[in-house]
Amino acid sequence: MVVSMMKGIVHKYNVANIDTDVIIPGPYLKIHDHKELAKHALEGLDPTFPDKVRKGDFLVTGSNFGCGSSREHAPIALSYAGVKAVLAPSFARIFYRNSIDGGYLLPIEITESTVDKISDRDEIEIDIKHNKIANLTTSEFYTMKPFPELIAKIVEAGGLMNFKI
Repeated sequence: MVVSMMKGIVHKYNVANIDTDVIIPGPYLKIHDHKELAKHALEGLDPTFPDKVRKGDFLVTGSNFGCGSSREHAPIALSYAGVKAVLAPSFARIFYRNSIDGGYLLPIEITESTVDKISDRDEIEIDIKHNKIANLTTSEFYTMKPFPELIAKIVEAGGLMNFKI
């Protein structure tokens, strides 16, 4: 069961089309140890990312996050690096479903204007149940796109493997 309230620090990369080769470069796809894989998360964009992120932190990015190949390694690497959710205006559908189905992290859709208002290192709190985001650093509030009903149930179950019809 997923907690409906999450609090963490933002790591912002306001770049559109961050693909799975950037999230976890191809040479690391042979790694089966998820903790080892996490050491290379976002290496294609910021080689220091794994040293910055802490368990429960958030990633805020531009649109079409997770495009490219359908590798499940991308949400696994981010999750094991500590990322609890990625907030972006849109996601590649395969990254979105790999994240949800595996219960690795939450792909949360927000508007471009919300991306612009959130800064790197802001502390935010996400209320999944009410589709609200509170920026604890700036005292601003934003909305997130609600998960469709079936996706919300899979999220609540902690992934597709735990989901019971």
